[in-house]
Amino acid sequence: MASKIGKLPVAIPAGVTVTVSENLVTVKGPKGELKQAVNNLVKVEVKGAEVIVTPVDGSKPASAAHGLYRNLIHNMVTGVSAGFTKALIINGVGYRAEVKGKELVLNLGYSNDFIAVIPSDLTVTADQNGKITVSGIDKQRVGEFSAQLRKLRLPEPYKGKGVRYDTEVIRRKVGKTGVK
Repeated sequence: MASKIGKLPVAIPAGVTVTVSENLVTVKGPKGELKQAVNNLVKVEVKGAEVIVTPVDGSKPASAAHGLYRNLIHNMVTGVSAGFTKALIINGVGYRAEVKGKELVLNLGYSNDFIAVIPSDLTVTADQNGKITVSGIDKQRVGEFSAQLRKLRLPEPYKGKGVRYDTEVIRRKVGKTGVK
């Protein structure tokens, strides 16, 4: 049984080249270059302007790897052509973020500021309204760094203070009521 996602071919846009060697797929584009090691349960081949991933047999691990590697290659092609971005919003009195060189300084209501070293393959911007934008070509690296920043001060449900994704909705709770 083949994977539904794995059956779809990956379209290669103009300006992007995909090369497949033994167990390595390399994708080069205008924004950079990404490499991915490929398991021997799938076969990757470039036909025209498409990348086709096929499982070597009908086993369950091969079917799982089929969808996985198709999606990883699709994310690599998207990353080197368009890139990925995640936006975080800081909400709270006195909470702020500032980029100083290759460091992101976060004041999140604790006694000390957090200093996050920005990885070399990512770009981070912070504006005065409390919005942090993390962008890069590797989807996993962008998501992981954003999750680490969010983890420093999780959003709380009573006042909505903390670091949250811009698409995230915080379910608000009613606080305590007065004593009778």
